[in-house]
Amino acid sequence: MNFSSKLLEEAVNAFSSLPGIGKKTALRLVLHLLQQPTEISEQFAADVLKMRQHIKFCSQCHNISDEPVCLICKDQRRNASVICVVESIRDVMAIESTSQYKGLYHVLGGVISPIEGIGPSELNIESLYHRASQDTIKEVVMAISPTIEGDTTIFYLSKKLKDLDVQISTIARGISFGGELEYADEMTLGRSIVARIPYKK
Repeated sequence: MNFSSKLLEEAVNAFSSLPGIGKKTALRLVLHLLQQPTEISEQFAADVLKMRQHIKFCSQCHNISDEPVCLICKDQRRNASVICVVESIRDVMAIESTSQYKGLYHVLGGVISPIEGIGPSELNIESLYHRASQDTIKEVVMAISPTIEGDTTIFYLSKKLKDLDVQISTIARGISFGGELEYADEMTLGRSIVARIPYKK
């Protein structure tokens, strides 16, 4: 792809570094911004910079938040006796979009994957154990993608939590093995949460 402007090329490279954005899509986005009034591009850049500088991670569940504690954790209407363990923030969004789950969340920040050098210490597991050990917690739902790494993580967590007085369950296998939670359709994901089953090692 030939560029008549070094600045245009650098902007395209910046956009194409985002996941799912190829060079052609990046070029289309950049040219769109160029055709807009300057203040629109400035506001776009300001919004991205503001998000990056000021967004926080919830001190309880590790979800994204504008405050030290996220809106879900602060919501008194949620069922505070259930924690749904997920890999990523995107999974929280996917489950919330089903409107089938009304408990709390815990974002691990990934799954155990020795090949990629990700062990338990790289994940938010100790804070999960601390939360699950509270008397108010009655159930921990493992809503982790059904992959080999996901199943390994569930097995590790179940061993970690086995001495606590909590029910450990997993989402029903409406999600095909090897799939990722965030790409499941809302109806299937919602039914998998509602039809969760006790976890058996």
